[in-house]
Amino acid sequence: MSTSYVHQRWLEVQKEMFSGPPRELQRLSDTRWACRYIACRNLMDRLTAVIRVLEEISDEPNPTRAVEARGLLCQIDIKFIALLTVFRKVLGDTKLLSDMLQSSKIDLCKAIDLIETLRQTLEEYRNEGETFNELWNTVIETCDNCNISKVIKQKRATQTASRLDDGVVTSTLGQRTQVDSKEAFRVNIFLPIINSMIGEMEKHFSKSNCSIMEALNPSSSNFLKEEMVLLFAEAYGSDLPDLKNEINQARRLFERNRAKGKETPTTLMDLVKFLDPFKDVLFELFRLCKIATVLPELRFSDFTAPESIAV
Repeated sequence: MSTSYVHQRWLEVQKEMFSGPPRELQRLSDTRWACRYIACRNLMDRLTAVIRVLEEISDEPNPTRAVEARGLLCQIDIKFIALLTVFRKVLGDTKLLSDMLQSSKIDLCKAIDLIETLRQTLEEYRNEGETFNELWNTVIETCDNCNISKVIKQKRATQTASRLDDGVVTSTLGQRTQVDSKEAFRVNIFLPIINSMIGEMEKHFSKSNCSIMEALNPSSSNFLKEEMVLLFAEAYGSDLPDLKNEINQARRLFERNRAKGKETPTTLMDLVKFLDPFKDVLFELFRLCKIATVLPELRFSDFTAPESIAV
């Protein structure tokens, strides 16, 4: 469907239906979470235009495009709307953290504060009903605006072969997650996504991991605490005896600069610049600092998508 003809028709339909500049439907990125949010936002905001373009193409004489368009239209049901609504919300909440972690001037203290804030926000979504009710109302409103049925047509139940009666079936039988009621939306869509996001936050940004990352943040109370730095270093194969000596030397460098009234680093990036002239003699410490500048974003990009929602 990514032909020049389809793209031109997509732009024309948007001009007819919406004011302002047309939007493009983004390709998903495995590492740029901002791209995922923009993709969900644009699709949600322009869904009526997407459906109109697909309906027009499905009636065209070109058989390949028509079949593909009909197939895509069949996928746009209430479950699709429910997933899109929830992901637009949670990805929008994670965008600020993702942007900060990708910044060339990353401030670990502020990033860790944002991590804790995001964790608390997701837990509030799970425990209070206001956000859930707003999302459900959005799902219903979107279905009404797009003339999408609020009931998923039931498929014929899939049965296992009789010869497997005494065996264990390890694959799915084709059942679809139901979103035909507010409670079904909460149990089958909303909570699995929120719980998965919270689980990923705990996995990649546990409090102990955050404390260890702060060991190389000059603004943290854990800065250059030997036990914290060594915990970090063990995970990346550092020479621990050399690193212990380098930590002591780095502390003396900071103390001398303060005694002379010189500025000392206040952020991780400042620390990298400060250590750069000494990178040959403080090799292990400098190496850890370079790792620390990309580690938070790598952990964030390594989030896995929720897998508990049957398609």
